[in-house]
Amino acid sequence: MDPKPDSLSKGPDFDVIIIGAGISGINAAYRVQNDAPPKTSYVIFESRDTIGGTWDVWRYPGIRSDSDVFSFSFSWSPWPGKESLAPGEKIKQYMIESATRAGIDKHIRYGHGVVSANWDSEAKCWQVMTQQQGHGREDGEVKLPQLFRSRFIFLGTGYYDYNQPLHSVIPGIDNFRGKLINPLHWPQDYDYANKEMVVIGSGATAVSIVPAVAGQVKHVTMLQRSPSWYFPLSQYGKVAGLLRSIFPEKMARRLNRYRWMAQMQVLLLLCRNMPALSGALLRFLTARQLPKDTDWNKHFQPRYDPWDQRLCIVMDGDLFAALRSRRASVVTDHIDTVRRDSIVLKSGQILDADVIVAATGIQLKFGGGIQFSIDDVPVDPTGRFAWKQCMLQDIPNLVFSLGYAENSWTLGANCAATVMIRVIDELERRKLASAAPRLNASESREMEPRPFWKLTSTYLKNMKSIFPQVGTGEWRPRGYYFADLLAAKWGGMKGLVLG
Repeated sequence: MDPKPDSLSKGPDFDVIIIGAGISGINAAYRVQNDAPPKTSYVIFESRDTIGGTWDVWRYPGIRSDSDVFSFSFSWSPWPGKESLAPGEKIKQYMIESATRAGIDKHIRYGHGVVSANWDSEAKCWQVMTQQQGHGREDGEVKLPQLFRSRFIFLGTGYYDYNQPLHSVIPGIDNFRGKLINPLHWPQDYDYANKEMVVIGSGATAVSIVPAVAGQVKHVTMLQRSPSWYFPLSQYGKVAGLLRSIFPEKMARRLNRYRWMAQMQVLLLLCRNMPALSGALLRFLTARQLPKDTDWNKHFQPRYDPWDQRLCIVMDGDLFAALRSRRASVVTDHIDTVRRDSIVLKSGQILDADVIVAATGIQLKFGGGIQFSIDDVPVDPTGRFAWKQCMLQDIPNLVFSLGYAENSWTLGANCAATVMIRVIDELERRKLASAAPRLNASESREMEPRPFWKLTSTYLKNMKSIFPQVGTGEWRPRGYYFADLLAAKWGGMKGLVLG
């Protein structure tokens, strides 16, 4: 595990450096360990003190997957439970157990935050600089930077800033004398029992928090500027139960995984191609669970078509049950100003508030904020196209993982890891050292930049200024998982230049 001594003439310390011990990083490690050429060495650098990534960061009440856990889990480690959605703590524990069984945990170096990565064209390897912190977040001991060298880098760093949330302008918020919480930094010791809570937002985070706190607060109000589409999902589906009763456990889990993957593809196709029909279906599924006096058009009719923004999953109708109990309510309006103990809306309505939860989105970040360069010349990823959704134009031996916005993140992460293994295999076969995607002359002239994801969510508005661009052909964005997986495993390698 330890890198070679200080002499850099002895070659790379590792064949692959994986950055991040979350879903993407752990899956990539498994692929390197089991599918790459024999004796391919790797290490995982994790800035935190545990496996988990997103599922260690987010700790607000009700935190859970907003994708079915059968397709969200690793294909090589089937989800052991029977639930369709899983709480964050259970997902983190599953990741730890999966990594331990596979021996991946022995390759993780905690407290290693990567700050820069420079490609050395002469040596044909990456120089990766880490800033170590003491093992365990409480000691805060800062150690000297360390330099490592590797043939490949795999970025399992996610797509948002783990430290800084998205700051939305809330008029008069400085007047507020109650508790202001951003879900990214939820205080674990905060007692919200018998409090008047207002959750600002209508996305997956708000939809999870509201039913989770409704039984303890005095009242919780979900304050939204505009409604979202909801997709009710049973925690213990009848089809899953039927499969378990017919097939052996291992086979039933695998069948459930494939069923969910196909089911979500059909739902996405329906929403994208028949928005009126899919909208009517979603309305039917949700309206019957709402309180009888609910004004659907005001509070639940979105201004956009289904899957223009991500669907909000409602587990076992828990949000609707909270509304029926009258311990929770939904208000659709704009904030005029915040007072010391209340929120005044544009309509004149006043919401009492002991605690305000700003569930207004996430701050985007590509590559964990790492400073990339080639021969010490800085590189701007946003000015480059993405090849096969995971390699950057003109940058050698760098693979990044951005999962699906419309499907389970893990599926997209697995496509990226699969592409990396194919590239490593091809270089090994040809006895070469580097691979970089290149646009040909006509592509350079004619390629029209497109956003990485099609969603119109507010937090994705500045996506073009943070993420790489995509185009057509091998440079196209992610579409449907089965097609993307086929392209990752057996598709053409046009545009990849080996050296």
